[in-house]
Amino acid sequence: MFMLDPLVAMFVATVVVIVLFFPLSADPLRLAPVSRLALWPLSGGERRLLRVITPWLNPVTWLIAAFALWRRVSAGMAALASGMFAVGFLAPWRRTASRGGILRLAPPFPGATGSLIRKDLRGLATTLDFYCALLPALAAIGYRAAGLLPRDAFLPGTCLVLLGISTPSQTLFGLDGRSGLTRYRLLPLAGWLVLLAKDAAFLLVAVMLTAALAPAAGLAGALTALALGRKTAIQENRSQLRWRLQAGASFGPALVQIVGMLGAASFEHAKGPLVLILCLAVWGASLWWGGRQLDASALD
Repeated sequence: MFMLDPLVAMFVATVVVIVLFFPLSADPLRLAPVSRLALWPLSGGERRLLRVITPWLNPVTWLIAAFALWRRVSAGMAALASGMFAVGFLAPWRRTASRGGILRLAPPFPGATGSLIRKDLRGLATTLDFYCALLPALAAIGYRAAGLLPRDAFLPGTCLVLLGISTPSQTLFGLDGRSGLTRYRLLPLAGWLVLLAKDAAFLLVAVMLTAALAPAAGLAGALTALALGRKTAIQENRSQLRWRLQAGASFGPALVQIVGMLGAASFEHAKGPLVLILCLAVWGASLWWGGRQLDASALD
């Protein structure tokens, strides 16, 4: 991409850097539980001094300082970088997540799996993969509203969004913790219904993020990503951390998923709804297989 269109490559790199910059700018004291901080035998003045010192425990602080002192950097750019660091440092990532915060705005859904869908929607919103996809999606909305986005950019933009959120389809149970599968086995639900709830949350996010681009192609790509990531999601079940990029399968399966996902999106965009029907069939077969795997593991 850098060889063919350096400006597009720089835009993608900037998106990734911005998404990674905020968690790297977090306050180191937030790693310690609040209850333990309250037990520290420190006076009020000592606690204020600690607040002044702790930013310098973060390597990003030293990078920002070096960037600001670099003579080739204008005062405006240095102020912008410092302001972004301040936002990342002061933003209540952990506390917002613990209380729910804006995540409470996730709408309720009817049916036996409605609460599971809502839970997984909130889980996706606590992954950095979601925000990697959200930034180009918001840019597409802005450009379309201004009438500056050509139709030739719909498919590449959709593929970029799908690349951002593809890994969570391989880690459907990752945020549930090690005991997540055990809890799901205790629910009076068939295995395919549990997977359907997780897939519904992922598909809803994919369609919403590609709504300003090519939503049908986005749906085809998301269905294919779920189908190709099904085995990894069930059999490997790697534990994941919130507010981090998700760690999916090894390079081989990940490459197969990426090629299949982008190929399905491209074919749907070029050939129409028949490709989407085929993607639905493949996804349905993977849902049936995955449900059987979950039911079989519950009987072991």
